[in-house]
Amino acid sequence: MIIIAGTLHVDPADRDAYLAGCQEVIRAARSAPGCLDFTLGADLVDPGRINIHERWESEADLLRFRGSGPSSEQTTQIRDAQVWRYEVSSVGPP
Repeated sequence: MIIIAGTLHVDPADRDAYLAGCQEVIRAARSAPGCLDFTLGADLVDPGRINIHERWESEADLLRFRGSGPSSEQTTQIRDAQVWRYEVSSVGPP
């Protein structure tokens, strides 16, 4: 399993519009083969932060979906990004 997790930072005044612009890609990801979960969400404490969480069955599934990434308009809105890729070898309840 592959997990993509991290944060994006945008101008707090633009965060809601940025997230609204992501709805189509979220729907597409969730219906893509191998997608186990895909979410972008507003942080409850930092008004400019967007939390990212994706789970994919395999690297191949992730790469098949990924394509070119965010639109150029969205990319210009991102002030900072810290996103990491994790490879998970086992999964179970806590």
